[in-house]
Amino acid sequence: MNSQGQLRVPVVFVTNAGNILQHSKAQELSALLGCKVDADQVILSHSPMKLLSKYHKKRMLVSGQGPVVENARGLGFRNVVTMDELRMAFPLLDMVDLERRPKTTPLPGNDFPSIEGVLLLGEPVRWETSLQLIMDVLLSNGSPGTSLATAPYPHLPVLASNMDLLWMAEAKMPRFGHGTFLLCLETIYQKVTGKELRYEGLMGKPSILTYQYAEELLRRQAERRGWAAPIQKLYAVGDNPMSDVYGANLFHQYLQKATRDGAPELGAGGPRQQQPSASQSCISILVCTGVYNPRDPQSTEPVLGGEEPPFHGHRDFCFSSGLMEASHVVKDVNEAVQLVFRKEGWALE
Repeated sequence: MNSQGQLRVPVVFVTNAGNILQHSKAQELSALLGCKVDADQVILSHSPMKLLSKYHKKRMLVSGQGPVVENARGLGFRNVVTMDELRMAFPLLDMVDLERRPKTTPLPGNDFPSIEGVLLLGEPVRWETSLQLIMDVLLSNGSPGTSLATAPYPHLPVLASNMDLLWMAEAKMPRFGHGTFLLCLETIYQKVTGKELRYEGLMGKPSILTYQYAEELLRRQAERRGWAAPIQKLYAVGDNPMSDVYGANLFHQYLQKATRDGAPELGAGGPRQQQPSASQSCISILVCTGVYNPRDPQSTEPVLGGEEPPFHGHRDFCFSSGLMEASHVVKDVNEAVQLVFRKEGWALE
């Protein structure tokens, strides 16, 4: 920070969390760091869905917890249905919990409008309910009160954010992330239909679209500061080899290819941003204060017998051990910032 307590360089905080409001996360970071973090410096896992305007008018079933409706509307989705609203409209669908099963057979309702897509913002609380109702919507083409002879395919559009299989909390071992929920949904859909669940968009690290979105926000900050030259080098600091390092390295590959050949297609990441990247590189820095533990680096070293370690990434992102190798490994974020400033020739005050 400078003497006025403002950040000296453009910074964005990219999290795969999605069950929180953007301004709430900014307030949380401001209190932790002792400097002003604005809401437009925070990128939640689903923030890039603002770019998917073709789905914003569709009636979407939203999954997650916390302020899911407010988050969905903040992204531009104007017509959302929650899991609770769906299960109340169709009480016979949610049958796993014996305590929640209806005691009498309710009369079927025919006035519930069809659902046109599924919006997965983060891990829900009742996985069995969400998995069941999402499957019902996909198999019935958005009308779970009816029964179709064959499940439609391609199915209704599915948009998802946060592919993290695991994340680190206060427990000694990593916890399930939304990627684990997605894995359950994909496996159930494959088992029931014999076909692969398809996504119209996958957001959050390591999606290239998320890094493009982050770069765009950094560019706007630089312009507000009066920086004349475009930012050519990005530094990405994180604690998860599979999301933070993999994503930064994947974006670095993208930037290198774009510099040589023009912007390539993004595949599962989503649509290409309108303004081309000015950056030429993205340097990955891994910190040892989260998922990655240098004393037990099972995610980056071969297991016994010389076999490859298990791939914790999402199905739609191919395994590449090289993409999980950070450019630098440091103890914590403070060391990462000092490393960047040394490399850029900035004085540490």
